Amino acid sequence: MASVALTDRLRALLSVADATTRLGCYFGADKFEGVTPTFTGSRFEHLDGGGDRADIADVVTAADLIAVQMLSVQVPPLVALALLEGGLATELSALLRQIPADTDMANAEPALLGPGSPADRAWHLLKGQKGLGWVTTNKLLARKRPRLLPVYDHVVRCVVGHPRSFWLSLHEALAADGNALHEELLSLRDAAGVPATVSALRICDVVLWMSHVADHTRKSCGGVPD
Repeated sequence: MASVALTDRLRALLSVADATTRLGCYFGADKFEGVTPTFTGSRFEHLDGGGDRADIADVVTAADLIAVQMLSVQVPPLVALALLEGGLATELSALLRQIPADTDMANAEPALLGPGSPADRAWHLLKGQKGLGWVTTNKLLARKRPRLLPVYDHVVRCVVGHPRSFWLSLHEALAADGNALHEELLSLRDAAGVPATVSALRICDVVLWMSHVADHTRKSCGGVPD
């Protein structure tokens, strides 16, 4: 039932008249190259060639740590050093090597995202570091595997109704009816003039986030009803 509700919510948001405008606004599709973006998050996936670039896909780089700052979070300095130079870097790289970089969430086997999977273990490894919360953990993994693992924060969680497993619920929604929702996201991306290098997952994240961030930041925000 949770995945059905999420599918319906996503389709409703994709169908609103200003969804394309919101995407264009976020990614600055109408801006000239080199112009400071309105939303720094528009540079998240592309900074320094992307976190899933073939030569650095399985290691965390300084550019990855800067990229997550574009989404208004920061990896604590001690954790950052451990990811760049310490044993944590070795542990995470071993897990990243087991997580495909060329697979879209809609096409993934559920086992790639479920409990005990390398992705799940990587999430718990990062989340277990002092000062590294679940939001930053999700954003760092999304930087390394943008097609498979989604950005997820308090605003998006509010929109989707706090599912027990966002990864698995979103996977079911995107894969339903022959990847219909996945294809809708790609069509919306194209209509907004967003580069094809931006994943369907990131389009999904931005649509959800832009639909609710203004209300969410108000103290009176009670969340989106289930």
